[in-house]
Amino acid sequence: MTSALLHPFSKPSSNNYHTLVRSEGVRVWDDKGNEYIDGLGSLWYCQVGHNRPELIQAITSQLQTLSSYHTFAPMGSNISDAAAERIRSISPFADGRVFLCNSGSESVDSAIKLIRKTAILRGEPERQIILRRGRGYHGVNVGGTTLQGIPANREGWGDLLPSVLEIDPTNIESAASIFKEHGNKIAGVITEAVQGAGGVFPPPDGFLEGLRKLCDDNGALLVFDEVITGFGRTGNWFAADTYNITPDLITFAKGVTSGYQPMGGVLISREICDLLEADPQFVFMHGYTYSGHPAACAAAIANIDLIESEELVQRANHVGVRISQGLEALRDDGLLSEVRGVGAIWAGQVTAATTEQGIQIRDKMTEMGVICRAINGALAFCPPLIIEDSDTDLLIDTAAKAINEIMSV
Repeated sequence: MTSALLHPFSKPSSNNYHTLVRSEGVRVWDDKGNEYIDGLGSLWYCQVGHNRPELIQAITSQLQTLSSYHTFAPMGSNISDAAAERIRSISPFADGRVFLCNSGSESVDSAIKLIRKTAILRGEPERQIILRRGRGYHGVNVGGTTLQGIPANREGWGDLLPSVLEIDPTNIESAASIFKEHGNKIAGVITEAVQGAGGVFPPPDGFLEGLRKLCDDNGALLVFDEVITGFGRTGNWFAADTYNITPDLITFAKGVTSGYQPMGGVLISREICDLLEADPQFVFMHGYTYSGHPAACAAAIANIDLIESEELVQRANHVGVRISQGLEALRDDGLLSEVRGVGAIWAGQVTAATTEQGIQIRDKMTEMGVICRAINGALAFCPPLIIEDSDTDLLIDTAAKAINEIMSV
């Protein structure tokens, strides 16, 4: 009999799962006592490592004061105000605002509504088209599913949102041609600064700059999906800073709390805030029951403070150099055909591996005590930023052993 829990991104008929029961630092343990190095930061999010008392105490203390309350008008809380200010303080939008929600998927769908609301407030309701990027991942709500550039994630759900077009993931001329045809109808473009779930692809040189110019020239918004890259992962607080491009909106989640509490959100530039604030009678008719949840806000503040005090933003580059050097050594040995990444998010394309062989390598690595992610024959790594060099080396050594074992069959 299958379990009561229907797992996400799973075969409903399967009951083959590793049941985790404990975590500490960069390691997790299952119910059989097996120990694993968490080479993916759970699911691209655990910047500070597992079971940090600083976060647990902050959450517990908050639950003992204001345990929960909504932030719909006319209510608010001191902790939600403080969390928004703390997030803004490290963002590219020093005078912007922060909308809070509970996941990356909610962040993206909130950004979609803000894109289209901005066009309406500008007196351009005919601007409805949103451009997605091939290979992109933007969550699983209806809007984000429509924006998926990964066909397997987008297809099979029936009709999705209208007025969404796709640009090539690497060729800026693809975007330019669509702008040439539809420029006055395009409301915005959404892209991951670094494509994560699509296989860890940093942007080609000049690509993000090209998108920024196309948006500026055609009156469209540029949205960076930083659900994975935000909060230190690329060696800056946000990848917008890493690539020195300022978008109009930034979606975030994952690393904002290192996963200790669910939280997502949208960073909103001052220009868009001015539109939202211009009419005192305008009501922003959007939000979630748990937007600004006190426990999540406490987790976010403590997490950002910890990242800052332990200089984990800077450490991301050290971690990344260690991973990339290890992966490059595997490429020199012929085990990998390509190495991709930035900061502390990397992937190695296994030479001649099929998608199924990539999964087999992942499973073999798990059996050997290392967790990573397999994507189209590539192995992806995004460990907690506290990982020690010896554990990073173990990730690479285990990958080499697993690749040799599976690909030699």
